[in-house]
Amino acid sequence: MAPQDERTAERTPGPWDEAPDFVAHWVVKTARRREMTEWYATVFGARVVHEDSELTFLSWDHEHHRLALIGVPGFVRFLFPFARYRRKVYGVDHLAVQFLSIEKLLDTYERLKGRGIDPVWAINHGPTTSLYYEDPDGIRLEFQVDNFPTIEETAAFFGTEAFEKNPIGTMFDPDYLLARLRRGDDPADLLVPGAGTPPGQKPRTNKKTITWKTL
Repeated sequence: MAPQDERTAERTPGPWDEAPDFVAHWVVKTARRREMTEWYATVFGARVVHEDSELTFLSWDHEHHRLALIGVPGFVRFLFPFARYRRKVYGVDHLAVQFLSIEKLLDTYERLKGRGIDPVWAINHGPTTSLYYEDPDGIRLEFQVDNFPTIEETAAFFGTEAFEKNPIGTMFDPDYLLARLRRGDDPADLLVPGAGTPPGQKPRTNKKTITWKTL
């Protein structure tokens, strides 16, 4: 079975049978409902499936809805001025979404950059190559592609000495990685840690990748 089929096929029986079959949606209370709707329309191609004076339901695939926005009065965000930074110290840090190829990940980067939407962090974690974005409310989303051809190989990397020495990863320049793709470099080569470091620059790795912006 090809990696794409493994990612999209119904789950086969196994020791995980007690777990849910998939994550259906998430819900956000927001004072920026219009901004959030526009952002997800731009980034995910989301469409509005229901909207009223209090709620907006969005979907971007076959599911009836993937994201629900509950509108709260605008003044609420001024009562919690540091709410968007809470994830930096406590609670849920981010949500991750999967891309099936480095080409699609970099195409998405190029498209969003053209719309003025840039990642806050670009890092090759070892098992994945990831771009982190933040929506208007500061919710962080990881756009990731696996660095290995199969799920099993990706999972096995977590048990390697390389991952033990550098569990955070190696930062990369997405523009340089995109330039390599456009000049015809093998996409598999772009998934190697350090592949996105321009010539003459020293790669930033592990804890050295953590700043206030990337935290």
